[in-house]
Amino acid sequence: MSDSHFPGGDKPDEFAGTEQPFVQHLVELRDRMIKAVAAIGIMAIILALFPGPGALYDLLAAPLVATLPAGATLIATNVISPFVVPIKILFMAAFMLALPVVLYQVWAFVAPGLYSHEKKLVMPLVVSSTLLFFIGVAFCYYFVFGKVFAFIQSFAPKSITAAPDIEEYLNFVLGMFLAFGLAFEVPIAVILLVRMGVITVAQLREYRGYFWVAAAIGTALVTPPDAGSMLMLLGVVGCLYEVGILAAQVFVKHTKAPDEADTEAAKP
Repeated sequence: MSDSHFPGGDKPDEFAGTEQPFVQHLVELRDRMIKAVAAIGIMAIILALFPGPGALYDLLAAPLVATLPAGATLIATNVISPFVVPIKILFMAAFMLALPVVLYQVWAFVAPGLYSHEKKLVMPLVVSSTLLFFIGVAFCYYFVFGKVFAFIQSFAPKSITAAPDIEEYLNFVLGMFLAFGLAFEVPIAVILLVRMGVITVAQLREYRGYFWVAAAIGTALVTPPDAGSMLMLLGVVGCLYEVGILAAQVFVKHTKAPDEADTEAAKP
């Protein structure tokens, strides 16, 4: 087909009208990323001024230091560890404090492209999953660490003076925070599985026993060799599973698409 078949002899531009919106999306994405990074930077500056990187690490190490023998302290086996490790803690704390702003920027970017029933689903899940993760981290710090470290120190021979490395301790703490934070996301996982049709609430109740077995194996793998911390995490995960089943019934009912709601209403 020749060019003369089109007005003015020009071929239609397949991408006409798409370049500018795409560029606008990129600009908006850039602006929201800048705002998120700026929020983290501002929190890092505030924390650097007060209480400071060193004080933040002291706060993180407090549960372990409380169980060490009198006069024992943490040590640094790497030359730059006394500087690098507190800085890592500083930015980790800054990110967590700025997380509401970061998540809001993500939400503001994707929300215009969602349907109204999808908006009802996403925002509550973002807020609740963030809160649950923070609760899991706080539970680990305030309740689990003390028992775990006391258990470990009780097995130390009298001929050994405990002097943990600060970098190894940081890695251990981050791993525990991640394990407990993700464990507290069980209700969110249950709601999403039900909402996507992967499993039903009735099946969740039916497979409750299998979940407890899988949860026991998982908690045994992620927790230290301490029966107390394992049982605490297992009990919490089990309770959260039951909460997720109840929440899924309510949540899914109120976030149906219009066509799904009409289908439900049409059923005899």
